[in-house]
Amino acid sequence: MKIFLTGGAGYIGSVTAQLLLDEGHEVVIFDNLESGHRGAVDPRAKFVEGDLRDREKIHESMRESRPDAVMHFAAYALVGPSMEDPLLYFRNNVAGGIHLAEAMCSSGVKKIIFSSTCATYGEPDEIPMTEDLPQHPTNPYGESKLMLERILSWSEERCGIEPVFLRYFNAAGATEKYGEHHDPETHLIPLVLSVALGQKQKVDVFGDDYDTPDGTCIRDYIHIVDLAQAHILAVTGNHAGAFNLGNGNGYSVKEVIDVAREVTGCDIPFDVAPRRPGDPPRLVASSEKAMHVLGWQPRYPELRTIVEHAWKWHLAHPEGYDGAGK
Repeated sequence: MKIFLTGGAGYIGSVTAQLLLDEGHEVVIFDNLESGHRGAVDPRAKFVEGDLRDREKIHESMRESRPDAVMHFAAYALVGPSMEDPLLYFRNNVAGGIHLAEAMCSSGVKKIIFSSTCATYGEPDEIPMTEDLPQHPTNPYGESKLMLERILSWSEERCGIEPVFLRYFNAAGATEKYGEHHDPETHLIPLVLSVALGQKQKVDVFGDDYDTPDGTCIRDYIHIVDLAQAHILAVTGNHAGAFNLGNGNGYSVKEVIDVAREVTGCDIPFDVAPRRPGDPPRLVASSEKAMHVLGWQPRYPELRTIVEHAWKWHLAHPEGYDGAGK
C-alpha cells in the first residue's frame, strides 16, 4: 500500500514508518518539523515538509501523492500546555485535521487511521477501560482529539471516509533506529533515563498520596513497536471504529523508577512534588477488542523489556537526534 503519514518525524510516526517500509509498503511523510526531527525520518520514505494548518499545502500534497490510506499522527499532545492555550490546540489539532479530511475527500482517499488517545475518556468510570466508556475529556488536548474523532465520523457520512480510531495509553520503548526525543520532555521513562545518563539530577514524582498501593499514579505502558504494529493491522485489514491500545497491566511511577534502576544499574533519585491537576490515580486499558478484531498481540508487554529497549536507544543517542538533523 501507499501510506500518507502525517507526523512521521515524531516518535510514534517514525517507528510506524520504519515498520511499514520494512514490510514493503510505500510511505509519504508529511511533517512540519516543529516538534519532530529530520533525523527521525526514514530515508526510504518520501518526505514532504508541510503544515496541516496550511490548507493549500495539504491539498496539493494529497493530490500529488494519491495514497491508498492516511495515518494521522501530527498533533500537539501535552495536557499542561493545552490548559494554558486551548485555542492553539484546537487550531492545530482540529482545524488541521479538518484540512486533512477535506484533502482526503477531494482526492478520493477513503481510509484513515487516527492517532487518538485515552484522554478522550477523561476520568474513567471503571478500570480496565473499554471502548464503550463515556467520553468526557478533562482538558483541551483530549477534547481536541475527541472533536476530530467526531468530525471524521461525520465525514464518513459526507464523502465515505472510513476512520479507525486508535486510543493509546503510554507509548514507550524504542527500535534500534528510532526512539523518544521531545523538547521539552514530559514522559516518565525518558525522564528517568536522563537521570541515569547524568543529564538530570533527579526526577519529580507528582504526588505520592494517591489511592494506589505505593501512593503514586498507575499507568499502562505499551511498547512503541506494538503500537506501530496495531496501526499496520488496522490499515491493511477491513476494520472500522475505535480500539484501545495498552497492555492491560498498570505500573506505578515508583515501580517504573525501580525497574529503570535495575536496567541501568544507576541510582535514580527522585523528589515528591505536588499532584498535577487532572491526574487520575489509575489509567489501564482493556485491549481485548483490538486483540479479537485486529488480531493484535503485543510482542513486548513486560515493563522491563520496554525500559531496556529505551535505555539501549538513549545510550546510543544520548543527545537524541541533535546532530543528526533537527
